[in-house]
Amino acid sequence: MKIQFDPPSADKAELETGSAFTPRFDSNGLITAVVTDAGDGVLLMVAHMNAEALALTIETGIAHYYSRSRKSLWKKGETSGNLQTVTEIRTDCDQDALWLKVRVAGHDATCHTGRRSCFYRTVTAENGVTSLNIIDTEIHFHPHDVYGKN
Repeated sequence: MKIQFDPPSADKAELETGSAFTPRFDSNGLITAVVTDAGDGVLLMVAHMNAEALALTIETGIAHYYSRSRKSLWKKGETSGNLQTVTEIRTDCDQDALWLKVRVAGHDATCHTGRRSCFYRTVTAENGVTSLNIIDTEIHFHPHDVYGKN
């Protein structure tokens, strides 16, 4: 089955309350995907999808994204073994952002640094100086062992 997406409706009410899923990709053909853990709701990552990645995600139930840096499709966890099985996909009111709820296999880690979440640092400001503080120091896998040299 090949999933195709219809163009978004120009009718705001239809877009916001209708049953047609018509994702609004940006001028680069991408849509933002916010990814959380289906069990405890932890924010794991933010990524982008093109139409092919979104269609593959819907068809297979495994999260696929589009890597802007590599300019290619990316099956999350294919190298690390931390595949993301999608339990639910939501879209926002104007269908230009997605929320994926996933279960992570393997080491239960999403970030390429080996941490569970890509959001492992807080931003703080003290005496006019802004800095980052690591709040999640637990490494679930060693990136060099999984990915080789970066």
